[in-house]
Amino acid sequence: MKLGLFLLAAGHHAAGWRYPGAEAGTENVDLVVRMTQAAERAKFDMVFFGDRLLTTADSHPSMITRPDPLAMLAALSMVTSRIGLAGTASTTYSEPFNLARTLATVDKLSRGRAAWNIVTTFADGSINFSRERHPDHDQRYEIAEEFVSVVKGLWQSWDPDPYVLDKQAGVYIDVARMHALNHRGRHFSVAGPLNVTNSPQGHPVLIQAGSSGPGQALAARHAEVVFTAQQDLPAARAFAQGLKAQVAAQGRDPAHCLIMPGLMPIIGRTEAEAHDKLALLQSFTDQSNALAILTEQLMIDVSGYPLDGPLPDLALEAGAHSRSVLLLQLARERGLTLRQLYHLVASARGHQIVVGTAAQVAQHMIDWVDGGGADGFNIMPAYFPGGLEDFTAEVVPILQERGVFRREYEADTLRGNLGLPLPARA
Repeated sequence: MKLGLFLLAAGHHAAGWRYPGAEAGTENVDLVVRMTQAAERAKFDMVFFGDRLLTTADSHPSMITRPDPLAMLAALSMVTSRIGLAGTASTTYSEPFNLARTLATVDKLSRGRAAWNIVTTFADGSINFSRERHPDHDQRYEIAEEFVSVVKGLWQSWDPDPYVLDKQAGVYIDVARMHALNHRGRHFSVAGPLNVTNSPQGHPVLIQAGSSGPGQALAARHAEVVFTAQQDLPAARAFAQGLKAQVAAQGRDPAHCLIMPGLMPIIGRTEAEAHDKLALLQSFTDQSNALAILTEQLMIDVSGYPLDGPLPDLALEAGAHSRSVLLLQLARERGLTLRQLYHLVASARGHQIVVGTAAQVAQHMIDWVDGGGADGFNIMPAYFPGGLEDFTAEVVPILQERGVFRREYEADTLRGNLGLPLPARA
C-alpha cells in the first residue's frame, strides 16, 4: 500500500483550523516541516502540495494563502532524506523550460525524490497572467499534452555521467552527452538542452489528477501516480480498471500507474467518539463560506437556492471540472440536500471521509486495495497536527502489523519506494 500526505497546513476541513489544539496557517513553515518529518518517520511514500493561482476572501482557508509548492519542496529537501516531495504546477500558466528546470533542480537537491502533479488549472487564472482569456477544457488538455512531452524531452537533455573533469586535458564536460530538443509545436517552441542534469531517479515522478475523459487520456500516456476522488468501492474499482486498461492500450505496464484516492480519516477511540469529532468540525463550518466553496467547486452560484429542499436542477458548464461532475452525481445518487452537499465539500472537497476507530479505518483501506479500488491513498487530515498524529500513531502500526505497509523504506529515491522503473530514454 502506498501512502501520500496531502499537506494543507490549515487542515483539509474548511473549519479544521478551529478544532481544539489545531495549528493554523498555510504559511506556518515550522508546522509544514514538522508534519513532513512526521510523515517520513511513519515511512510515507511522499508529501504532496496542491496549488492555487488566484485567491479570494471567501476561499477555503487553506487556499487563501498558498506559498509556491516547488519552493517549499526545495526547502523540505534540506530537512528530509527519504520521503518523496510532490508539488503541483500548471501546464496552462507555466512555461515548459522554466518548469522543467525548477523540477529538475528540486530532484537534484533531494537526490531523486521529486514529483510533479500535472494540472491544467480549471479556475480562471488569466487575470494574474496577462492573458486575454482562460482556455477552455479541451484546449487546456491539448496544451498540457504538448507541455508534458516537451518537459519530458528536456529531461533527456543529458546522458548519465556527463562530467569529465579532466584537469590535465582541460575537459570539464563531455558535450557529446548533451542533446538539444529543438521542439517546434503548436503552442511551444523550445530548443533546449536543459541546463540541469538528471537525478538518481532519472527525472521526477509524474502525477496527474484529472478524471475527465481528456484527463484520463493524459494520465494513460504519462502519469505514474493518479490522484482521484472516489466515494465508494465499486465506482473506485471501475475507475481503476478503466484507467489501467487505457494505460495498457498505450503500451505501458498498468502496474506502473498507481491510483491513490484522497481519504480523510476521522479517528476516535470508539466509533462514537470519531463521529463526535466530525460533528464538532461540522459545527464550526460557516454557512456562507461553505456555500462560497461549493460555488467555486461547481462554478455555479448556489447562494439563492433553499438549503434543505431537494437538490436543485443544476446544469454544469460544458467541459466542467471532473470533480464538479462527480459531486453532483454523488449528490443525486444519495439524495443530498444543498446543505448536505456543502458540508461534504467543506469537509473534504468531494474526497471520501472515513469515520471510526483506527482498526476500522485501517480495514477500510485494506478492503479498497484488496478490492482493486486503489493502490494506496493520499491522506488528507482534517486538521494539523492532531489529525496526522492520530493516523501515524494508530493506523500505520495496524497496517504494518497486517503486512500491507512498509516498516522501512526500500530505496533512497521516490521511484524506488513506489516500485516504479527508471524512465526509458528515447
